[in-house]
Amino acid sequence: MAYKQKLTFGIIIGTRGFFNFELVKGVREKLLAELKNMNYNTVILPVDATPTGAVETLEDARKCAELFSQNRNDIDGIIISLPNFGDELGIVNTLKYAELNAPILVHAEDDDNDKVDVKSRRDAFCGKLSVCNNLYQYGIPFTDTTYHTCKVDSDAFKADVQRFAGICRVIGGLKHARIGAIGARPAAFQTMRSSEKIFQASGITVVPVDLSEIIGAAQKIDDKAGVYKTKVQEIKDYGAIPAFIHDSKITLQAKLGIAIDNWIHENDIDAAGVQCWTSVQDNYGCATCLAMSMLGERLIPCACEVDVAGVISMYMLMLAAGKPSALLDWNNNFGEYRNMCVCTHCSNYPKSFFENDIQISNLDVLGTTLGQENCFGAIKGKVKSGPMTYFRITTDDTLGMIRTYVGEGEFTDDVYGMDGGIAVTRVKNLQMLLKYMCKNGFEHHVAMVRGNVSNILTAVIEDYLGWDLYLQE
Repeated sequence: MAYKQKLTFGIIIGTRGFFNFELVKGVREKLLAELKNMNYNTVILPVDATPTGAVETLEDARKCAELFSQNRNDIDGIIISLPNFGDELGIVNTLKYAELNAPILVHAEDDDNDKVDVKSRRDAFCGKLSVCNNLYQYGIPFTDTTYHTCKVDSDAFKADVQRFAGICRVIGGLKHARIGAIGARPAAFQTMRSSEKIFQASGITVVPVDLSEIIGAAQKIDDKAGVYKTKVQEIKDYGAIPAFIHDSKITLQAKLGIAIDNWIHENDIDAAGVQCWTSVQDNYGCATCLAMSMLGERLIPCACEVDVAGVISMYMLMLAAGKPSALLDWNNNFGEYRNMCVCTHCSNYPKSFFENDIQISNLDVLGTTLGQENCFGAIKGKVKSGPMTYFRITTDDTLGMIRTYVGEGEFTDDVYGMDGGIAVTRVKNLQMLLKYMCKNGFEHHVAMVRGNVSNILTAVIEDYLGWDLYLQE
């Protein structure tokens, strides 16, 4: 699933007969208005479909479940709203019959202290406990709001909906994710090993292709083809290319980019790990970084060294943030500042990671052994400052499980005299994180994205996926 701009929520309004159903109408209208203003679509029973316009009885539940089933391909998540105590059985029966297997947000409306007479009281505070108790009994995972109760037109609830949307995007994206493995991992990098079978248990399919097929497809592209000319112009517009780079190297990059683009499109790939060295340099004559960077900028994350677990980490961050993600090395200490370090790669960062216009040039480290003439395509620049979220998944094959860590930090403005894509980072309690990584066998690669979305990934993993999680705070 590509990043979905506009989500659709199935709405369940709960009620219980001896509470004033006029309160239900008010919350229903406000909720739908707020979601529309936030640019979300909704699927909800017509107001005249049940006696109160809400879900209470078994018959109501069946009607709502049938409506949801008819729209199952559109519904990304379900919002349960309790304007009053609500009937927990009507709600849980709706979910049982609909069988959508989508994320669920449970909301309950605030009571007002001056409106707790028989006609005005809600008791949603209590009713939410009953609803959540039944969800737990039925083994139905759900997401809670920040506050136990809140008004649907409050800033707190709007923030909860935005977080929930991120959760829905990640869960929806993983449900049928297709991850490309373009080529073989470098033999020297056993750190890139992971289990396709363990990923498959979470709905993630790994689709491999031999690098020779990509190179062969690139070599067959006609210099006169319109798609080739378009790609060349895209490359020249993407960043500054030094004068010493020969046009023939841009040609190689353009054709490689087209071949990778075509394979990703033909195989419905969401993200990919790429064999970025040394075969492509030795047998084709350029680097893969540029093609990977341009795909990342289009929200199709690409990881170095066929790091499948790394690119799934990138993909989840992208879905949570709606922004390009990157794969970096935890690479260097920053003097004796123990909560700072330098993260870097050759690099293939999407260009929006950088503070200024990027330069597209040759690989530095690999160029010393593979020949600069074979290494055009590295994206160079200084990563611009700002908040970021870091995330990594790994398969623990011995235990048969997926392990993860997540946290937040920042990219800083500090200067560092290293070539490639440089990101000086600050992470609270970094030494504690590094000890955890070393002790638990995590890789040196880490995925990062701009902005703070660790709360989304935490909810996804803890509430829905059941993976092992280390939350760095």
